[in-house]
Amino acid sequence: MALNARRTRQLLETAAPLLLQGEQVQFTSLAGVGSVSVRRQAVTAAVVGVLSAGTVMAAVTPRPLYIAMTDQRLLFFDGNRGGRPGKLVLNLPRPYVSAGGSKKAFLGLQYVTRLAVAGQEQELKVTFPVQHRADGPRFVSGLAPTR
Repeated sequence: MALNARRTRQLLETAAPLLLQGEQVQFTSLAGVGSVSVRRQAVTAAVVGVLSAGTVMAAVTPRPLYIAMTDQRLLFFDGNRGGRPGKLVLNLPRPYVSAGGSKKAFLGLQYVTRLAVAGQEQELKVTFPVQHRADGPRFVSGLAPTR
């Protein structure tokens, strides 16, 4: 399921002032960006469990970001603003980004890919949650494959 019409409109309105002359948005979605180590997940769960005497469970997840892929760039906006797209967090020139290691994950409920950015050593993990899982392959198809 793609973004609903209201969220798509909000994302396009947020991105509009940042677009260059003639630049067009080709794709929009919401995904978790970044990775959370197993160690960090375990530590967070343990601390919350101790502080709540075992009555609360905690899960650490990648940061939710709205994605607007244009014909020239990938724009990532904060997704923690009560559902509305927030400030620009990441701006990547599309010719320098490639995608690889794409697969379904977590019982096929999520779609995960890794972005390689020219000149950067570490890849960026992008996880499309169940409600936006179908956007994953569309997103990857718009990028060059990682070699």
